[in-house]
Amino acid sequence: MRHLRHIAMILGLGCCATLQLPVAALELSNAAITVRYDDAAQAFTVSDRASMLVTGTLQGACTVKDGRLLVTHPDGVTILELRGDLPFVFVTRELANTGQAVTDTRSIVPVSFALDFLDVPAADLRTLGTGGLTKPDKNPGSYLFLTCADPKTRLGVVAGWVTQDRASGVLFSEVKDGKVNIKAQLDYGHLQIPPGKSATLETLAIGLFDDARIGEEQYADLIKKQYDIHLRPMPTVYCSWYAEKNGMAGDEKSTVELAKFVARELKPFGLGVIQIDDEWQDGGKFNGPRRGFERARPDGPYPHGMAPVAGAVEQEGLTFGLWWLPFARNHQAPEYKDRQEWFVKRENGNPYETDWGGTCLDLTNPEVQAQLAEIARAYRSWGVKYYKMDGLWTGAACEQIYVNDGYKDDHFGNNQPLHDPAVTNIEAYRSGLKLLRKSAGDDVFFSGCCVAQNMRELCAVGLVDSMRIGPDYNADGIGIKTGPLRGSRLYFLNGRVWWNDPDPPIVRPSGSGMGIKPVSLDEARLGASWVAVAGQLFLVSDWLPELPADRIEVLKRTMSHHDATARPVDCFENAMPTTWLVTAANDTVRRDVIGVFNWEGSELKASYAPSKLGLAPAKRYFAFDFWANAPMPEFSETFESMVPAKSCRVVAVRADEGHPVLVGTSRHVTQGIIDVTGEKWDQGCLSATSTVVGGDPYELRIAGMEKWKCVSAAVSAEDQGAGVSIEVLPAETGWLRVKVQSKTARAVNWRVNCQTI
Repeated sequence: MRHLRHIAMILGLGCCATLQLPVAALELSNAAITVRYDDAAQAFTVSDRASMLVTGTLQGACTVKDGRLLVTHPDGVTILELRGDLPFVFVTRELANTGQAVTDTRSIVPVSFALDFLDVPAADLRTLGTGGLTKPDKNPGSYLFLTCADPKTRLGVVAGWVTQDRASGVLFSEVKDGKVNIKAQLDYGHLQIPPGKSATLETLAIGLFDDARIGEEQYADLIKKQYDIHLRPMPTVYCSWYAEKNGMAGDEKSTVELAKFVARELKPFGLGVIQIDDEWQDGGKFNGPRRGFERARPDGPYPHGMAPVAGAVEQEGLTFGLWWLPFARNHQAPEYKDRQEWFVKRENGNPYETDWGGTCLDLTNPEVQAQLAEIARAYRSWGVKYYKMDGLWTGAACEQIYVNDGYKDDHFGNNQPLHDPAVTNIEAYRSGLKLLRKSAGDDVFFSGCCVAQNMRELCAVGLVDSMRIGPDYNADGIGIKTGPLRGSRLYFLNGRVWWNDPDPPIVRPSGSGMGIKPVSLDEARLGASWVAVAGQLFLVSDWLPELPADRIEVLKRTMSHHDATARPVDCFENAMPTTWLVTAANDTVRRDVIGVFNWEGSELKASYAPSKLGLAPAKRYFAFDFWANAPMPEFSETFESMVPAKSCRVVAVRADEGHPVLVGTSRHVTQGIIDVTGEKWDQGCLSATSTVVGGDPYELRIAGMEKWKCVSAAVSAEDQGAGVSIEVLPAETGWLRVKVQSKTARAVNWRVNCQTI
């Protein structure tokens, strides 16, 4: 049960005051929270049933209708509701135009609220949003959501916009009278309401949680349900852009060479998409990339067009992907001389030109819509099934403000109303994405790129399969941390709203491409392991055919995706979390992996009680360090690990059950989570099924052998018939290693027979 008695929440349109509510107050309750409003006091509160009340003012007369509290104002209604037993209150404002002329709203604050953590001073709290982890009075403003939590206990409040159909939602925090105050704002660009009509604004959810991480995850689940999101399977992708050889768009010859190498060496380990980036397309250069996206450049790297190379990639059993900017063109280009009405106009009447992005297309113009649909269908006919769509902010007709994390004033709405003035900027953006989906087909993977160009791109929720959640690698000068920093802040969106794309981890030991420096082996493992442990979209952008064996090995052990639960342990304590726990509890046994990541230039000491990590307390745990290929000391009260500068430890842990247990395997850094099912101990026999890669030696790491000895190891008769071998290897005291080899990829049924010593 969430300890709501420790936090009280105030919502209001006016100033806050401490009031005692009369018994006659109108209220709604579920198993988690009570929402109460009193007309006489003009006060609204949220609490559990035993909570102290801290209240604020909300001007209006309240009624209860259809299980909702309706607070009526002169210009509309604020609706407060509970949904089932969810621990959120949902706030929606209806805005009425009571005047005689059309109103045009660019921005509005539907509600503000204050938090009182009764046992924790506001100065000790932290807010976490798109702008990072800060003190509440230092937060720059966050798009989509904002969390306020006690870093010591993780107790906190999560607020976030559940819908963004017509507006971009932002939240701001400050400290007043010792309490954290949060302002919820909606930016529309242009929201036009005719006289006598009203508009339903976006819905905000506010919840209170023992562990604010769980609150963030449940908030993302709300968005998933709201938009009925069913993500296409996560691919592993080669992106040509950063490659130290054949970078940018590559060319016909190098792409075919790459496809053959990937099919032979890395496809069995999960790599399935080859995506070509900028400079394949035709058109002149006016501001940023060429924008002749209807065709390949005749004098460019693909003079025969994209269909032949897409066919060659598909022949290798891989998916072909293509980069483009769907929502902008160059108004200066000759082919648009007589199509100036295709472009959004600034307030002064000039075409809406943006830095690098080009000129924003008016997505409400039927001729623009026809061209977008035609291009999307053409790509599909070429054999493209992975669309990387860059510069998406231009679809909302707003400025590029790269690098964008926290709120920055982009003068949203500094354009004339669109071709269809009833459509808001955000509505036009979303309609463009819907049109592309309808035209491309359901089997195409949509990769959005990137929110760091302008966070309004977050309004693509429900319409893309993945989203770049940060800028280009090292665009902010922090190198290998660039993607993981943003991927940690937004981890809870991953796998629910979309797949987080943190941009490629770099593994190259030499050479440079797009200004990217080579990395050490430890750094290669660090970046790739973080993506693997966090379970986010894995891209690689090094020239694969010439990587040395040790770097290919890093990719083999990290690029497959797991479906387990991954959470940062210290996300409210460190702006760049250092520690993650991955837990898979959907099989016969629970598997846990601790990832400790040291992004800094000095040694890191990680020390956690099991309960802080998310492990059951009062147990003895075995531990195995994947990259060191060695057991770690057992632990019970404290997990400790020293991690050298710019390196990581990925540690599989397993509770002592009084008999031998499989702690991990050599297949992947998640050590059994993606490859082992059905583990069972039965009268001295440990057995399971392991999915192995053909030709890849596979090792089982078994602990709890102090009072046991292995008497035999075997695979099933069917596996033996297929040429699968199994061998017991020498191992450390208390541990057993068993090697399995198969010439082909298959699910191997193995067993290890033990007896007591």
